[in-house]
Amino acid sequence: MSLKERIEKELDMLREQERFRVLSETGKREGAFIGSEGKMLLNLSSNDYLGLGDDGQLRGDYLLAFKPGSDSDRFSMTSSSSRLLTGNHRLYSELEESLASWYGRQAGLVFNSGYHANVGILPALASRHDLILCDKLNHASIIDGCRIADAAFKRFRHLDYDHLEELLEGSRGTYRQMFIVTESVFSMDGDLADLQRLCELRARYGAFLIVDEAHGVGAFGDTGQGLCEASGCGESIDMVIGTFGKAFASAGAYGVMDSMIRDYLVNTMRSLIFTTALPPLVLGWSKKVLERQRTMSEERRHLHSLAARLREALRENGLQTAGESQIVPVIMGENEHAVRAAAVLRDAGILALPVRPPTVPENTARIRLSLRADIGWEDISGIPEILNRAVGTGEKSWF
Repeated sequence: MSLKERIEKELDMLREQERFRVLSETGKREGAFIGSEGKMLLNLSSNDYLGLGDDGQLRGDYLLAFKPGSDSDRFSMTSSSSRLLTGNHRLYSELEESLASWYGRQAGLVFNSGYHANVGILPALASRHDLILCDKLNHASIIDGCRIADAAFKRFRHLDYDHLEELLEGSRGTYRQMFIVTESVFSMDGDLADLQRLCELRARYGAFLIVDEAHGVGAFGDTGQGLCEASGCGESIDMVIGTFGKAFASAGAYGVMDSMIRDYLVNTMRSLIFTTALPPLVLGWSKKVLERQRTMSEERRHLHSLAARLREALRENGLQTAGESQIVPVIMGENEHAVRAAAVLRDAGILALPVRPPTVPENTARIRLSLRADIGWEDISGIPEILNRAVGTGEKSWF
């Protein structure tokens, strides 16, 4: 069988399994609504948890600051170089110093994306003498980083810290360094890591703890630092990773850490060294949004109140949900059920896309409702009843 024949067969199989994906175009954005195939839909499929990505006033203020003159370099659309050559614009230093000060850490380091961060940090820090212990449901970028690294790699059962402790105890004295890596807010179930327990295990076994706050920053903590701030144990975590591309409505990612670790990554992290730096225009926007979101504690409270109310209503309508964050999954089981549910919601004016394997485990296809602080209960109150009616239609119930 030729390469093209094999690919065609595999694509046909994906179509049969309702797992075939296409890149759908989106259009105009108006607050919490987005244009899609000629309709304006309530956007519950983005990660714009604070609504900052569609804050026209904030964006307008930033763009109005552009004036020809001595400071116009901060609005350059490209860096045209890696950071180790000529791409390290002064806004990198300003942003990293702001991050370090905000977290009360020695150093910050900005990356091109969360994926760049996660596929680069562990391979830089961990070698064949080391062990990486990874939550089973960590994001694909973390798993890829674990696989690229030369270190031994084991996965512990999701949020099962007794299992993690067994692995730590069984590996004590065998490896030079043990690394524990976890997300704080898990993106598919919306559930939360027990960071206090993880910090206890870190201290007991001398492990190096890395926490990816991609879905935590902006949504948790009095100033938006994430679950690390909300749990009160941020100082005990060796490295916190955050992203600008979700609640912070920009592009790129960052880590906060000791200055020596930062220096080491600058010299050894391939995904940092061998990539073109972010444009100054993006760095300046990240700095502005970071300052703005620190004041949004009321919006964070509103976001979590919406999520709790929606979960309760979903359960009252006999639907299966999970988690305890702004990410509210509705578990549909089979792929076709999730695809059908998304279509029903779309007809009702709501964009909530289906999530299917391999992104989630087999038979757990779902609608993933990503809530945002710029909507009210009236915008989403009908969703549980809409889905309740949908799962009960046809020749038999979906469940």
